[in-house]
Amino acid sequence: MSLTIKLTITPHIINLNLHPKHRAKIPAYSLGFRPKPIYHSNALIPILYNNKQPRMSQASVSGSVIKSSLIEPDGGVVVDVIVPESERGSKTLEAESLPKVRLARIDVEWVHVISEGWASPLKGFMRENEYLQSLHFNSLRMGNGTVVNMSLPIVLAIDDETKENIGSSKDVGLVGPDGDLLAILRSIEIYKHNKEERIARTWGTTAPGLPYVEEFITPAGNWLIGGDLEVLKPIKYNDGLDHYRLSPQQLRKEFDRRQADAVFAFQLRNPVHNGHALLMNDTRRRLLEMGYKNPILLLHPLGGFTKADDVPLDVRMEQHSKVLEDGVLDPETTIVAIFPSPMHYAGPTEVQWHAKARINAGANFYIVGRDPAGMGHPTEKRDLYDPDHGKKVLSMAPGLEKLNILPFRVAAYDTVAKQMAFFDPSRSKDFLFISGTKMRTYARTGENPPDGFMCPGGWEVLVKHYERLQAEEATPAAVSA
Repeated sequence: MSLTIKLTITPHIINLNLHPKHRAKIPAYSLGFRPKPIYHSNALIPILYNNKQPRMSQASVSGSVIKSSLIEPDGGVVVDVIVPESERGSKTLEAESLPKVRLARIDVEWVHVISEGWASPLKGFMRENEYLQSLHFNSLRMGNGTVVNMSLPIVLAIDDETKENIGSSKDVGLVGPDGDLLAILRSIEIYKHNKEERIARTWGTTAPGLPYVEEFITPAGNWLIGGDLEVLKPIKYNDGLDHYRLSPQQLRKEFDRRQADAVFAFQLRNPVHNGHALLMNDTRRRLLEMGYKNPILLLHPLGGFTKADDVPLDVRMEQHSKVLEDGVLDPETTIVAIFPSPMHYAGPTEVQWHAKARINAGANFYIVGRDPAGMGHPTEKRDLYDPDHGKKVLSMAPGLEKLNILPFRVAAYDTVAKQMAFFDPSRSKDFLFISGTKMRTYARTGENPPDGFMCPGGWEVLVKHYERLQAEEATPAAVSA
C-alpha cells in the first residue's frame, strides 16, 4: 500500500503523489513556521457553542468528487447521552434508589467515550446482539440496513455478586471509583463474558502479556451488562487537561468556525518528533495542491489507558505545546485535542475504531502509517501484526467507505541531510530509524538524539520527565539506606 493508489480503484484512498512533471512547481519543504504564543488554557472554549450550521463543500480530485468539511456522523447524528442540567437532580435521586454497579477507571473512560458520541450510533454499553456483531463482523447493522464500523467491543463487565444484587431490576446506577454516581444504565441485559473468545477475536492471539487484557479483561467479572446510558453530568478528570478534551460536537463547531474544507486527523500516543511533523505538514501541502483551500490538522493524541512504558498524557500534551511554540506545526491550521479512548494495542482491528471515531468528530481524512495501534509480540521478538496490514484493512473495512484514508510514506532520520526525511530505498544505509522505544531510551539515559530529530523545546520536556522519574525511583532507596 502506498501513496500511488488511485481514487478510481479504491474511492476512499487518496493519491497524494503528484505527477513528476508537476513536482518542480512545489516550493521546497520546510518544517518552520513563525512561532506564535500558545494558550495554556484552551482558547477554543469561548467560541465552541455558536449555532452556525456546518458548511459543506466539494473538491474534485482525479475526476472523483470527495465530500469535504464536516462529513455525516455514523447513524446521522452525534450521540449525546448527557442528562440536561434541568433534569440532573431528579435523575440523581432515581440513580440513588437503583442497584449499583461500581466502575473501574477504564469503565469511566468508556462512559466518557459513549456519552459524547465518539462511538455513535452506540448509546450505551453493548447488549449481546451488538457485542456479537462487533466481535465477529467489526461492524453494526442499523435498523435501516446500513452498516457502521464498530471494530472494538465496548462492554461493561460485572462479577457474580453484582449480578445477584441487580436481581430483576431493569435499570442500574453506575458508581465511579470514588463513589460518585455517574450514570444510569437503562433496560439492561446481562450475558456471559467469554473472555477467551473476546481476546482471541480482538487481538488475534491469547498470548500472555497483552497490556489491556492483563489490566482489565483477565481480572474482570464473568458477566457483561449492556443497556442505554444516561450520564448525569459531563465526565471530568480534573487533571489540568480537561480543556483539551473537546467533544465531537465541539470539534465540528470549531472546524466550521475555521471554514475548513478538509480536516485530516493524526492519532498518536507518542511525543511528536520531526518525522511526524514532516508527514503532517506534507499532507497539508499536498491537500492544498489538490485544490483544497483551508485544510485543518486535528492532532489528536490518545488520552485513555496506555501501557506502563508509554509517555504519560500530561507530559505528551506539554511536549505537543512546545512543538507548536517552536513553530514545527502551524497553530493557525492545527487543533490539538485529546481523544479520550483507552488503547488496546490491537493493530488492524483497533485502527478501524480510531478511524471511525474521527468520522464522528468531523474529520474526512485520516492519516495512517506503519503498524498503527500495534506493538511488539508479548512473548516473541517480532511485531505482533504485519506493519502494512493496518492501512490495508482501513481501505476495505465495512462502514469506513466515506472516510478518505491517507497512507503516508515512511519517514526516518537522514544522516546525510541531518534531518527527518522520507525514506529513500536507493540509499537506505543513510537512514536511521528511531523507534518510540529508542526515543524513550535516549531521554531516559540523558543521551541526545541526532540534531533535527525533535524540536529542542519538545525534547527538553521528555528529558525532564525521565529525570523526575529517576529521582522518584531513587528516593525510596535513599530513605531505606
